[in-house]
Amino acid sequence: MTHLLVRAARGERTERPPVWLMRQAGRHIPEYREIRADYGFREAIEDPEVATRITLLPWDLYEPDGVVMFSDILTVLEPLGFDYHLESGVGPVVENPVEGPADAERPRGTVAEDLDFVGALLDNLVKRVGSETAVIGFAGGPFTLASYAVAGGASRNHGPIRRFRARHPEAFRTLLAAFADVVRDYLEYQAAHGADVVQLFDTYAGVLSPADYREFVLPLHREILSDLSVPSIVFVRNMAGRLDSLDTAGADVVGLDWTVDMADARETLGDRPVQGNLDPQYLFGPTDFVRERTRAVIDAAGPRGHILNLGHGVNRDTPVESVRAFVETAKSISR
Repeated sequence: MTHLLVRAARGERTERPPVWLMRQAGRHIPEYREIRADYGFREAIEDPEVATRITLLPWDLYEPDGVVMFSDILTVLEPLGFDYHLESGVGPVVENPVEGPADAERPRGTVAEDLDFVGALLDNLVKRVGSETAVIGFAGGPFTLASYAVAGGASRNHGPIRRFRARHPEAFRTLLAAFADVVRDYLEYQAAHGADVVQLFDTYAGVLSPADYREFVLPLHREILSDLSVPSIVFVRNMAGRLDSLDTAGADVVGLDWTVDMADARETLGDRPVQGNLDPQYLFGPTDFVRERTRAVIDAAGPRGHILNLGHGVNRDTPVESVRAFVETAKSISR
């Protein structure tokens, strides 16, 4: 059996749009918060049994068309010798950030050894629900990872990495290439452990100028995504007006944030499958409003090659009943 999500990712006409949500197993689910009371974040993602429990929480609640592994984009820092932790109220902190051009030359570990807990998690998911729904893997993209590595954590408007690019363009290129190399291996590792679809989250690359994106990042997206053994999705925020660049990034599916008009995206991208793109804040409205706006996205996307999702991740305070209305709207479609 070929899962509905995989068929849509291949551009096929489907009887209804498959549906899942970015940050699907996160803090909007009360049981997630209960589990996390007993485990730190890295403890949770690096313990395959705990990560399996968290991944399957939305499956038990909503039965979406894909379960996305509970992990983090920063795990791939580890094979490149970075140490990181998460601080409450602060977010991710990279303990040994890039301080100058010499730090762009990174030692290279082995994905299968350094991130073996991800393989074990995917093995668990395939055994538990692989016959019922698609298993989704993911990785951070090179610019987004480099932004954290240079700033030492989250940064306003990604100023540190943009200054690094201005001052040290060759070191910037070297650092991004190091991330691209390990990310490609990581996605293939996920596919080897049963991921049916993988997504590249280079969420922050949209802050680059169009010229810098084309010069530094687009070739690396192609290197990472072209000819993967499973269908792939690329997601970059703030790319309205630049979707033609994402169309050539090598992914099977272009993920759209909520600032992109779905009908315009369909016209620009032609037959390229798309994913998205309901505004996550709409899920704070009444359930009738959620259903109405969700149906509008589905209608604009059409019957072929559309994966229903939000335009970014689920917010932590999102009502469960709103997420359920979003998922059920997709499941109510009959074509």
